[in-house]
Order: sequence, then structure tokens, then C-alpha cells
Amino acid sequence: MSSKIIPAKRTENITYAVRDIVVLANEVAKTGKEMLYLNIGDPNLFDFEPPKHLVEATYQAMLRNKNGYSPSSGIKEAVEAIRKEGNKKGIDNILDIFVTTGASEAIDICLTALVNEGENVLTPTPGYPLYTAIQSKLQAYENPYYLDEENNWQPDINDIKKKINDKTKAIVLINPNNPTGSLYSTEILEEIVKLALEHNLVIFADEIYDKLLFDGKKHVSIGSLNKEVSCITFGGLSKNYMVPGFRIGWGIISGKDENLREYIEAINKILRARLSANHPEQYGLVAALEQDQSHLTIAMAKLAKRRDLTFEMLNAIPGISCVKPEGAFYAFPRLHTNKPDFDFVKGLLKETGVVVVHGSGFGQLPGTQHFRVVFLPNEEILTKAYNNIGAFYKKFLGE
Repeated sequence: MSSKIIPAKRTENITYAVRDIVVLANEVAKTGKEMLYLNIGDPNLFDFEPPKHLVEATYQAMLRNKNGYSPSSGIKEAVEAIRKEGNKKGIDNILDIFVTTGASEAIDICLTALVNEGENVLTPTPGYPLYTAIQSKLQAYENPYYLDEENNWQPDINDIKKKINDKTKAIVLINPNNPTGSLYSTEILEEIVKLALEHNLVIFADEIYDKLLFDGKKHVSIGSLNKEVSCITFGGLSKNYMVPGFRIGWGIISGKDENLREYIEAINKILRARLSANHPEQYGLVAALEQDQSHLTIAMAKLAKRRDLTFEMLNAIPGISCVKPEGAFYAFPRLHTNKPDFDFVKGLLKETGVVVVHGSGFGQLPGTQHFRVVFLPNEEILTKAYNNIGAFYKKFLGE
């Protein structure tokens, strides 16, 4: 006699709002309604392309039959290219570098090698839901710290101080931030370095959007601010180089060797056990980092116009406010209502075909309601979507 298979308890609290909303969107699309997708940060769905030399280098590597396993940490050329990239960011005390299947795998491996059941990692709220999903899998408990909307979505240092306890192992920074588009100030980063040193925390510096900056802003890598702080800087090709489907990312470990030696070996145990990242695409990584960067100039010219349009049109809607994004391609507008943001997002999708993601899927200050928009689509699509949002929100408030 057979009975149903019971899944592991560690999966019970795993959610991923960005993809979960697609299930409902697919149902609405079946009705024939025109869909306006502002939900997934995939540049390739719109008018963005990777540098041709990146694609060509990958193709040539495949023709040269670089199609077997690579070394677990990555080919020498890729590791060296990442080292140079780290040095450009000011990280000059590098202890180890590894190439992974997207930055997501690097983050998963590093959390897995560090956090035991019942321990915790400080994660930004709002923040990318990958971190809380991995923590749930590891049976760690969530320890969110808040970003301050009144201060351009900078990390709230006082809140971080309150949240650190004897089970806290690390602090995550997403800079520029997903979902808010905020760029962290040097002063805030220096405060976080002090806390990390004082409490022996590892800093997880997620800098996947570090080249997508507006208004001449400069990105400061937290790993460059102190040679002794334990830091892992994550990067990848997905966003800066417009190839999210390549799934190529990396981690740069910096700090004091005597403090990190055992942890680095634990990370490498996992790297060896999962064999390797995609081999030929690592040659594309080398080409991307070391050759012409003009694709960024083209991309940022488009994104700047779309960011400005997003900021202006959303703030023009009565009852909605939006902090101006300084990096990446996201905005996180606030709904000034007590009605749940998921109800707004669901109703908007069903009535207008506009797909955004509910703010509660990224975390937010209790009592506030938000939604995330991706402003990768062209101005025509964005204008239509924001007009629809404004019209629907007026109706939503009146219900």
C-alpha cells in the first residue's frame, strides 16, 4: 500500500515573490488581455543586449571543445580577471576567488558553509528574497534589518545594532539595492564595517548591479574600506553584462587569513563537491571584464530616461510616493493606504494586465505597503503601465 511522499520541513517557508506572481500572470494572459510586464529584471526581454565579444568568446571556447569540467573554483583566466576587477574596486587583500553558477549559487554556498540551524544572518528589508529562502532551507531564523525610506533607503544603523545577537553570523548588503534602487553612502558602509569587526560578522556584499549607476554616482565596495573585516563580495555577468541566462557569478573573499582560513576551506569543500560552473562561459567572463565596456554607456542612457519617467509618473499619482533610484533598474513605490499591497498587485494584474511585484514579497516596515517595478521596458510601455496604475489605484482606494 502506497502513501503520499512528505516533503522536508525546511521547504515550508520558501517563497519567491518575483516568480510566484508569474503564476497568476500566466492565468490572466490566457484570457487574451494585453500584458505589460514590469516584474522580472531580465534585460534580454527588452532592448538590451550583451557585448558581442562576450558571446563570441563563449562560442569560440565551445568550438575549441572547452566543454568538459573546469577547475572547481574556475579557470585561471577567469579567476585572474575577477582578481583584477576586485583590485579596481579597491579590494587588495584578496584571499580566495571562485566562479559559480550565477551569484545566487555563490551566495547559497557561502551561507551553507557558515550558518548552522538556529543561527541567523542579518538581511536587508526590503531585500532580495533569495536570502530568506536559503535561510529557510538551512533552518536558520530570519533576522531582518530595515532600510530607511525617509533616508533614501539607506540601512538603518540603529536597527542593525538592535538586531545583532550571539547567534548572528553575518550581515547581507545589497548595494545597489534590489528592490529599491538605492546606493549606500560611504558613511553608512563604514558604520557597518565597525559593527562587523566588533561582533565578528562576515559581510556578504552583493554588488551585482555595481556598474548600473545614475547621475554620475560612484559605487563604493565595502570590501575596500578595511583590510581586516571578513567580507565576501559577490558579482556576476547577469545584470552588468546582460546575460542572466548564462548563470555566471563569483565571490571574492577578503580579510585576515587567520580568521577566514577554515571558512574558506569549508566553502571550497562545497565547490569541489558540486564540480564546476559552466566551462565555456568562463571565457566569456574574461572577455566581458577585460574588453570594451561601451555597452554600459548605451544601456545607462536608456535606463536614465526610464528611471526619470518612472520617478515622475509614479510620484504624480495621488497616494503614491517613490524614492528616486540611484542604481540598478528597480523602483519601490509606496502605497499610502492600509489595504494589503498584494491585493493591489493582484487587482491591478487582473484588471489592467500590468504585472508588478507586491512589496511584502521583499519585506517592508510593518504597517507600510509597497510594490516593485522594473523599468527595463521602453518609455511607451512604461507610460501605458503607469497610466494604468494611476487609474486602477484611484479605483482601488475607492472600493
